[in-house]
Amino acid sequence: MPVKKFLDPIDLTPPDRLDTLVENRRVYNLHNCEFNVYESFQAAYRVPLRFNDLTISSMVRGKKIMHLFDEPGFEYLPGETTIIPANEPMAIDFPEAQFTDPTQCIALTVDGQYINQIMHYLNEYYNSDKQELYDWKLKFNEHHFDNDSEITGIINKLIRICSSDDKTKNIFADLSLKELFIRLMQSQRLSQVSAECMDNTNSNRSHYVLHYIQEHLLEKIAIDELSRKAYLSRNMFFKWFKEQFGITPLEYITRERIRLARQLLSDRRNTVTSVSQQCGFSDVNYFIRAFKKSEGITPKNWQYASLSTQE
Repeated sequence: MPVKKFLDPIDLTPPDRLDTLVENRRVYNLHNCEFNVYESFQAAYRVPLRFNDLTISSMVRGKKIMHLFDEPGFEYLPGETTIIPANEPMAIDFPEAQFTDPTQCIALTVDGQYINQIMHYLNEYYNSDKQELYDWKLKFNEHHFDNDSEITGIINKLIRICSSDDKTKNIFADLSLKELFIRLMQSQRLSQVSAECMDNTNSNRSHYVLHYIQEHLLEKIAIDELSRKAYLSRNMFFKWFKEQFGITPLEYITRERIRLARQLLSDRRNTVTSVSQQCGFSDVNYFIRAFKKSEGITPKNWQYASLSTQE
C-alpha cells in the first residue's frame, strides 16, 4: 500500500485536566462544525459512541478496533481516516491504551444542512458537462481509508484553525471544510471510475479515458493523445481531469504504474531496472524517486520487505 500521511502531533491533555481515562474529550465549537480531540489512557472494550452529525475522524496516535455498520471490527491506526454517517452507532476497543502510551484521534462533526448546501452548490455549478453528469455526494462504502497528502494537509489546517483564538477562524474553517469535502468526493469518484472502467469502456468520457490509460500503461502515453480521445483541447483536458478526480492525468498514470510495480516487485526474479521498464518508465532513476515519494521507501527496500513477509 502507498505510504500513509500522518497528522501533525497534538499535545495530550495534562493529567490534572483529565475528566476520564477512556475517551477523554476536548471540544472546540465553530459555526458549522465541532472539532473534538479524543484520548484514552487505559484499555477498554466495546465503548459505545454515536455522533448526531456526519463525522470525519482521523487517528493521531495509538490503535483502536472500530466496529461500524455491523461489519467485522477493523484496526484503526495513525495515518487513517473514517467517514461516519450521522447517528451511526459504533463500538470501540482500546486494547493497547495505557497512561504512558494513550490513543488519540480527532473527530470533526459537520452540520448536515451545511453539507447539503455544499452539495447543492457543486451540483448546480460544477456539473455542466453532459457526458459527466453525476451527483456530488459522499459515499460510505469506502468509509475507512489511508490519508493521502492532500487530505492530511487539509485536516492539519482545520486542526490549527479550530483550536486557534483567531476571531476570523469560522471564515477559514468554512473554506477548508469545503475543500476537504471536494477532495474526499473526488478521491471516491476516482476509485469508483477506476474500478468500473474495464467493464464500462464507453459509457462516458471518464470511463473511456481511464480504460485507455489502463490498456496502454506499459507504453508511452501522450497527453495530446488522451486529450484527443476525450475530444478536448490539451488545456481543457487537464482542467477537466483535475476537476473530476482531484489529481492530474500525469499523477494518475504515475500512481497506476507504481501500483503495477508493487505487484512485479513481489517476484524476486524481477529487478528494479526490469520493473521500471515493464511499468513504462523510461528512466530508472525517475522510477526510484517516484516510487519512494509514493511508498516512503525505495523499490529495492520495498522488494526486500515484501519478500521477507512471504517467507
